[in-house]
Formats: sequence, structure tokens, C-alpha cells
Amino acid sequence: MPSPTPNGPRPFTADDLVRLERVSDPQLSPDGRQVVYTLRRTDWDQNKGVLDLWLLDLKSGQTRQLTRAEGNHSDARWSADGRWIYFLSTRSGSSQVWRLDLTDGGDAKPVTELPLAVNNFALAPDGSRVAVAIDVFPDCADLACSKQRLDERAKQKNSGMRFDKLFIRHWDSWKDGTRSQLFTLTLGADGKAANPVHVSKGIDGDTPSKPFGDASEYAFSPDGKHLVFTARIAGTTEAWSTNLDLWWVPADGSAAPKILTPTNAAMDVGPVFSPDGRYLAWRAMKRPGFEADRFAILLRDLKTGDTREVAPDWDRSADGLAFSHDGKTLYTAADDLGSHRLFAVDVASGKVEALTGAGHVAGFSVGADHIIYGFDTLNSPVDLHRLTLADGRTARLTRHNAELLADVRFGDYEQFRFAGAGGDTVYGHVMKPWNYRKGKKYPVAFIIHGGPQGSMGNDWHYRWNPAVYAGWGYAVVFIDFHGSTGYGQAFTDAISGDWGGKPLEDLQKGWAHALKTYDFLDGDRAAALGASYGGYMINWIAGNWPDAFKALVNHDGIFDNRSMYYSTEELWFDEWEHGGPQFLNPANYEKHNPANHVAQWKTPMLVIHGEKDYRVPPEQGIATFTALQRRGIPSQLLIFPDENHWVLKPQNSVQWHETVGAWLKRWIGN
Repeated sequence: MPSPTPNGPRPFTADDLVRLERVSDPQLSPDGRQVVYTLRRTDWDQNKGVLDLWLLDLKSGQTRQLTRAEGNHSDARWSADGRWIYFLSTRSGSSQVWRLDLTDGGDAKPVTELPLAVNNFALAPDGSRVAVAIDVFPDCADLACSKQRLDERAKQKNSGMRFDKLFIRHWDSWKDGTRSQLFTLTLGADGKAANPVHVSKGIDGDTPSKPFGDASEYAFSPDGKHLVFTARIAGTTEAWSTNLDLWWVPADGSAAPKILTPTNAAMDVGPVFSPDGRYLAWRAMKRPGFEADRFAILLRDLKTGDTREVAPDWDRSADGLAFSHDGKTLYTAADDLGSHRLFAVDVASGKVEALTGAGHVAGFSVGADHIIYGFDTLNSPVDLHRLTLADGRTARLTRHNAELLADVRFGDYEQFRFAGAGGDTVYGHVMKPWNYRKGKKYPVAFIIHGGPQGSMGNDWHYRWNPAVYAGWGYAVVFIDFHGSTGYGQAFTDAISGDWGGKPLEDLQKGWAHALKTYDFLDGDRAAALGASYGGYMINWIAGNWPDAFKALVNHDGIFDNRSMYYSTEELWFDEWEHGGPQFLNPANYEKHNPANHVAQWKTPMLVIHGEKDYRVPPEQGIATFTALQRRGIPSQLLIFPDENHWVLKPQNSVQWHETVGAWLKRWIGN
């Protein structure tokens, strides 16, 4: 690795990456004067991240740590009067809701002391109730029943698991018969929650959804009397259905949930009420079975029942929603030309205005006078920023990693564009090595993003971070090929059924454009790297563009489309991407199947896989390595028994980077 001069600038390293403080989930106080947020620090010896709550005073600019007890503390939410902060904590040994008094001070006190862990929660605006999501057995009458059954199961000596329908496993966990369900509890004068009521009872599904659903999938009405939540009826079709619906239920559980979106067989998620309670907004897709369809913004008048789409001509996919205090504007974030920007959407006219520039908005909280949001770029991890609504001015508020990064020199970067497949405009980025000198050529790391309906643009990433490669002395190139998000839905749709077609052409043309445009790129010393779909593309390149790169790195990539279909968990993804089930459309699965081109493979490849990856099962990586070995191609296999589709543990992340760095150095130098 490059060595810095004494007391001079140094490169950014993988060790830096895992030790960074990570800012998330800003929540503005009701009076707009303070922000509570979550900060993740790394406990290297325990090989994990630790979450705590921090408070920012907007007038003084001072920050202070609020929680110091053992365990994790996160998901902070303000009481309506601004006195209390409610949050999740594991300090008791179980994830429960706690609260902290900011007026009188003192230690945090437990709000819930339930026999089962709380996954996430929401506080009623009037402070009368709290809603919690808990994994329970659907046929149990109370929480104690589920707790008893889990305890009895833990004592069993036999270990067999019996299933009669899908899912049998999801993301990184085997299904155990429990479902995430919503309960409401009344809050007493002492702040204690009592009398849990199972308000989602009878819903055959998870609410919030698994594996990544959170409290954004349910919301209290402003008067605290009702809840709207998201759930997909599982039945026997859960593994190939994207039909998430919105449901309405009294907060006291006095009536059964009622479906609000029966006519839409695609996704309906993220309900938010207008401040006056008259309107309900949410995000909805239109095509059943397609997880990457455009998220439109829908608005329902709860008085008349009329529903309409807001900003139907805005060709972007909306992320989370929040109303302005007067209810006239909806704020959202969306991928946009290689950035993830904050937008204001006028509810009446549908007019859309971008509020932030190039970079990535990572969560936001709306106040009467300003918006607090997380913001990051390719050379700056997330910190809090403020947007003043009156004049649109922005200001950075925190600098959590200033000391760690004080002597780091990042590589300069820029966005470029070129004519890709079909003549469409395609965007990419190039980053110079940290020690760039004009007139010198540098080896190149060519990174291919996953998804495939995603984007690798101007953001800070904790697994595939170009700054690490630039710190190793490489130039970095990455391209948002057809199928990427933020360029209009037609561009995103273009990859479905054409995995090895237009995307590969974009990568080839983008690579040629970069080599022609940037004279510091050494095309004779280049390696391609990718994960998930990017790993699939590495396998596809090995057989269909075999002379382009000196080495390849494949993380959790697909080797055989056929076996992938029969071993992954979310079947809707493969069925949409390849035009139906494999047994009905086998030719579509073979059309761009890397396994059919192994005879053309010749490029050295590093293969990496997590054994708990049930999205792209580890047999895909093992098959890739087997093919390489049988062909006599130089290759290595790195397996993580304790990681899923992502490498998350700090010491595993460093090992991952050390292995990748050594592989690149072996084949393209540094």
C-alpha cells in the first residue's frame, strides 16, 4: 500500500472505513431547536457496532451523548411536548422501549417490559399509546404464550425443522413460525406501557414486512385513535407476491383491520397522515411482482374517499414521505442522475422542486422552519445538515469524523456521460487515486453495482467504497448501466429480460469512453469487481468479454440462473426478471446464463460468499470456484460462515478488503 510521508497526507484505508462514526436517523424536536440522532461506533474487540443517541443543539451547535449504558440505543422519537425522548434500548438484555426526560434529567426509564423483544415502535401523537412490532406465534392468545413456546423449543434436543409452504428462510434467517405483529399499549401517567392489544390480529403476514420493514410501514392518525399499517397476506404465495397492502384499524383494537388498497395487487407502503388528519399519503407501485417499479405518491381524502396520484409526470421513484407543517407540501428523497436528492412536492399542483444538489440524502426530519437531513458524498461520510425553508440555504451541522480524517487525502472524482446501448445517455463516475500526479498512468478498479435496479453514484458506502481503492493507489471507474435507478422508469425497466445484453454493452462503451477521456487510466492494468448482480456480471464478463481485464472479483454473484431460481427465497424477483417461473420459461433463464459460457473463461478470479446468504445462496459461489478450478484458472475462494449477502462485522470487513487488495496487487499491481 502507498506510504504517506511523515506528518503528511495519507490515504484512506479499510481500517478507517470500519472505524468511522456513522450518523443516522435525525429527529427534529417539536420546537425545532434540537435534533436527536443515532451514532454508531465500532467496538473492534467485540467485532460489532454499538449504537447510542446524541443530541444536537441547533442554536449553539453543540452535541452531546445522551445514552451510555450497555447495549444499543436507537430509533429515538420525541413526545409532542418535547420533554421526552422515547427510544429502543437493549440495556435490559431485551430490546424494549425506554424514555429519557430532557427537562428534569435523570436516568432513562423503561416504558415497556414485555416478555418478548420489540422490533420497532411508534408513538401516538397525543402520547396516549405506543405501538410496537413483536415476533409472535399467530395462534397464541397472548405474548406469554409465544414466550413459553420459544423457551420450550430452545430446550428441545432435536433440531429438525418441518415446512409445508414457502418461505422456509428469508435473507439470512430460517423461518421459525413466528410473524411480526402490531400491538398497542396505553401509556400511564408514570410513562409505563400496559395492556398490550393485538391490533393486527388475523393478518396472515408480517407487519412490518420482512426482512427490512420498520416503523415507517405504520402510522398513527394525528388524534391517536387509528393506525394504518402495511402487510402482505402470506397464504401459500408469499414467496412470489409483492402485494403489500395498507390496512386501517382502531388503535384500541375494538375492530378488525380493514384493507384500504384492495384493488392494487402491487406494493402499497409508507403511510403518512397530513397534520390535520384529513389526508393519507403513501407510496405505491402499479405492476404486481415487480419490486423495482416506480414508487408513485398517492393521496387519499379520508373524508370523501377520493384517491389521486400526486406528481404523476415526475419520472422518479419516491422514497419516504413527510408532510410540511401546513400540509401543503410533501417532502421525499429519490435517486436522480447519480445522486439521491431531497425533493419538495406541491400537493395541489404536483410541482416538484429539488432541494439538494449532488450527493446523497440519508434520512430527513421536517420542521416548521427547516429540514434536518443526513448528507454524504463519495469523499465524505454522513453528517447532519440543515436546509432553511425560507431561503433554501443549507449548512453542515456536525463533523463527527473530522479528527480521524484530518490527514486523509481523498481522490478527486467527477461524473461523466456517454452514448450507451441504443444511443441512450448513460452516466458514470471516475475517481483518481489519492496520490494522483498529472502525466502518470494508474491501474484501475472497475466496479459494477448490484441490484441490479440500483445506483452507484455520489454517495458514501460502507462495503463498496471507491475511496478505499483510491487509497490503494488505483483509479476507480463505475457506471450506472441500463437497469439503474434515477434515470427514469423506462431506463430501469430496460434490464429485465436482458441481463447480459444492454448492461454489458453499457459497461463496454463506458469503459472505452473512460479510457479515451481520462489519460491517467491504464487500460492494460485493470480489474473488474462486482457484488450480487455485479457478481453475476463478473461471471458473464468472464465468458463474454474475457480479454478486457487482468483479474476479476466476484462477491455473492449468480453462476447459474436455473439453480438460482430453485434455491433463492424471493421468487418474485427471478420471475419478473426472466419472464416467469423457470419451469414455464426455461429459455429465458438460459439466454444470459453464465454457466453456459464457462468454456470461454480464462481470467483469474477471486470468489467471495457468505454462508448465511439466502438471497444468492453460497452454492452459487462454490459453483463459480469449482468451474474456475476445473478449468485450471488461477482463483481463490473466500467464505464467511457468519455473514449474509453483505459483510457487516468489522473484522470480517477488514479481512475482505485485505483479501481483495492482495488479489488486485497480484494481478494489476498498485
